[in-house]
Amino acid sequence: MGLNDTKLESTPEHRLWVGVGAAAVLGMLTKAVIAAHSPEDMILIVTSMFAGYLLADLGSGIYHWGVDNYGNARTPIVGSQIDAFQGHHKRPWTITKRQFANNIHAIARPVAFTLAPFLALPGNPALDSFMGTFLGCVIMSQQFHAWSHMKKSQLPAFVVALQEKGVLVSRKMHGAHHRSPYNINYCIVSGIWNPILDRNRVFSKLEAFIHSKFGVAPRSWFETQGEWLQEGGYFEDGSEVSSEL
Repeated sequence: MGLNDTKLESTPEHRLWVGVGAAAVLGMLTKAVIAAHSPEDMILIVTSMFAGYLLADLGSGIYHWGVDNYGNARTPIVGSQIDAFQGHHKRPWTITKRQFANNIHAIARPVAFTLAPFLALPGNPALDSFMGTFLGCVIMSQQFHAWSHMKKSQLPAFVVALQEKGVLVSRKMHGAHHRSPYNINYCIVSGIWNPILDRNRVFSKLEAFIHSKFGVAPRSWFETQGEWLQEGGYFEDGSEVSSEL
């Protein structure tokens, strides 16, 4: 998907990390249920899971905004992610060709390490359910993203239904992001935060602050570079999002 990465198949290592990440997430949710001893605890679990889901969407938007606008393929730690998002703007439909584990393993690995110490702690209904849901959605965010680049006919009916209900980010919402200068609708879990962030110009204000303090301007302030310009349409067949509305 990146400008320098064209490998689309899953490897045994990819599958291993996805399995470890999934086990860590399920372990946290299981711990939460085991630690619940009253109806109030169960209500707390549901509330914490909903909060985790909401904040995962917000987190995905903040991260997406950052890698879209700052750094490059040589940036330490996140350079490969920046390269991937640059390549994604050039060939948006390529993400749908990535096999499942290939698409999400890079997120599953750090999540597994993050959750490891929490799994060793005594059970806590609120903390465990929040962390499990939040980081589970973070892992799956790239798959939700991939689904938003697929036509309805390519998706399971339940995914289409969740997109149309706003539970998962939709083709229409994410499609608006794929228009130069790529400066709106950054959130890719549910997209529920997108209108709030864009209406209040949150990222624009952050960009102005960073520029005033550090003299670094975001990519979205400039004419789109050739390496970012989209080749073909939003979907693999060359059509645009409007064809699916």
